[in-house]
Amino acid sequence: MKLRNKIAIGFLLFLLLITTALAIVISYDSACEPAPAVPDSAETMKAIAFSCYGSTDVLRFEDVEKPTPADDQVLVRVVAAAVNPLDWHFMRGTPYFIRLMSGLGAPDNLGVGVDFAGTVEAVGAKVTRFKPGDEVFGGESGAFAEYVAVHEGGALALKPADVSFEAAASSPIAAITALQALRDVGKVEPGQKVLINGASGGVGTFAVQIAKALGADVTGVCSTRNVEMVRSLGADHVFDYTKENYIESGEQFDLIIDMVGNHSLLANRRVLKPDGMFIIVGGGNGDWLGPMMRPIKAMLLSPFVDQEFVMLLADMSRENLITLGEFMQSGKVTPVIDSHFSLRDVPAAIRHSEDGHARGKIIIDVE
Repeated sequence: MKLRNKIAIGFLLFLLLITTALAIVISYDSACEPAPAVPDSAETMKAIAFSCYGSTDVLRFEDVEKPTPADDQVLVRVVAAAVNPLDWHFMRGTPYFIRLMSGLGAPDNLGVGVDFAGTVEAVGAKVTRFKPGDEVFGGESGAFAEYVAVHEGGALALKPADVSFEAAASSPIAAITALQALRDVGKVEPGQKVLINGASGGVGTFAVQIAKALGADVTGVCSTRNVEMVRSLGADHVFDYTKENYIESGEQFDLIIDMVGNHSLLANRRVLKPDGMFIIVGGGNGDWLGPMMRPIKAMLLSPFVDQEFVMLLADMSRENLITLGEFMQSGKVTPVIDSHFSLRDVPAAIRHSEDGHARGKIIIDVE
């Protein structure tokens, strides 16, 4: 065998060894550890916490140390929070590549939840935008708790006075995802035709309303039991996927926002206008490459077709929260609430979210 062939084989074996070792490290689950001891002198609060990856069985309802706001932080007494798929992905540590951010073997951040709404309890010495008593909403890790500390410049905004805490808590991740997909990436203009596949879910119910507020002609796709609800949100047309297939409708759309992934990218090309855009929100199932396969296919397909195929990763910001507050205050957007759970019952709420049949948002009543 020639030397260069031996070198090539050796390199491939080395690459395989490194890849295998990395896969073992990323997928390793550490044992669950007992809750950290809280100092006797510390104030405590009730919260949902976890110390290892797994099913909802790893979640604990317990006393933890109440956060003290830093100079640039705001301490919020949480009134309501909301469940997102992001919560159970981080709880399970899947797909495994997210552990490069959340922690190898076990989570670095023991708190659960992101979306919240509540009342400012205290502010740090350098905080100028907020004061105690302000009603606020936003996103911060560890929101399934009685209190959460948030950086003043982070995803935090004043809650409109006539918007309930539950409605405000439901909006950050899902509504910002819908807003950025339609306004920032899709650049929807009045009169354009928009199809929302998964119109009855958390992102979908916001997307229907925001698309309508932007002047689009909106088509929703959902199951039979949700048809009337999606129409009531402002959809001009609704496909009941149990009876009809939008791929075979003969219609064409300027923009498709897909939360479901039940049709191939090539099939969706048939119902996209020549200069249309297809936006992927969320991923498929699987611990490894499954959730990334559609984005990878989209990246490979886009250079060879006129239409654009992209994946959206939403960016939480105060400016977007302010826009959502204005939408809700004006009545252009009304959050759809599927169900309510207590803080103690967060595991049941997350199981309900994982089932994939929630209509709109699942709310956690903290106070």
